Amino acid sequence: MLENVSPFEWLTIPLTFLYANLSEYLGHRGPMHKKTRFLGAVFQRHTIEHHAFFTDQATCVESTQDYKAVLFPPILLIFFIGGFALPVGALLYFLISPNVCFLFVLVAVLYFLNYELLHFAYHNDPESWLGRLPFMSSLRQHHLTHHNRRLMTRCNFNITYPICDYLFGTRCQGE
Repeated sequence: MLENVSPFEWLTIPLTFLYANLSEYLGHRGPMHKKTRFLGAVFQRHTIEHHAFFTDQATCVESTQDYKAVLFPPILLIFFIGGFALPVGALLYFLISPNVCFLFVLVAVLYFLNYELLHFAYHNDPESWLGRLPFMSSLRQHHLTHHNRRLMTRCNFNITYPICDYLFGTRCQGE
């Protein structure tokens, strides 16, 4: 669907990646850890349920039934793609170019899938093939530090890559 992509349009890839990282950070630091009037269900599912299910001492799924405590429910996939990626992509299509639209939607969807894969890996056996990938140990430790009840509302809000945690000074080591 891409045609004659200009250097300017290729910038959509890193800019969308950084935007997605910021969105992940703000969503996790905000409504996932601070109860709000309209997003109380997000707070309930994440802070109350997910953080009760997985602590810094009990981090791994024990059965396939536990995956529902790790992965977003399918309805949120519809929300992320249909309520976010496609409308923003459509806006970019008309305001900038079709190439920017397609690149934005592609990177946004891939970022979401990457988020799910990494979060899934963090809560699985660190000795699995996925857990033994070279970069996985430090990313997993970053996330599991966030599951420390004393730290979960203060640090390590990026699930994928701690770019915004570094930028906003919220990256911390375990206590």
